[in-house]
Amino acid sequence: QVQLVQSGGGLVQSGGSLRLSCTASGSVSTIYAMAWHRQRPGKQRELVAALTRTGRTNYAGAVKGRFTISRDSAKNTMYLQMNSLKPEDTAVYYCAATLRSDRPYDYWGQGTQVTVSS
Repeated sequence: QVQLVQSGGGLVQSGGSLRLSCTASGSVSTIYAMAWHRQRPGKQRELVAALTRTGRTNYAGAVKGRFTISRDSAKNTMYLQMNSLKPEDTAVYYCAATLRSDRPYDYWGQGTQVTVSS
């Protein structure tokens, strides 16, 4: 089992920056990949960025070049640095983890609101 606890988020003006954190506990060594998802108002949840345990990253086209996913293995913590934020980035952001490459993300954080004002 893996537990994920998020922090960060809040209200920022367009063009600003925020950093989200996600700290994992439990069977951390079994995690294959972690990711950030978001759910914008009236939209389905979507993948924002993912990071495998080998360091491979993947970004949604809408955030590529503005968002950076990273981790601090010593702290069991994953980050999402969000720069040049736009109002359309407003969403509830969730971190997630999967233990296998062929499995969906089974473990989820509690979610955190990010609001970007214009």
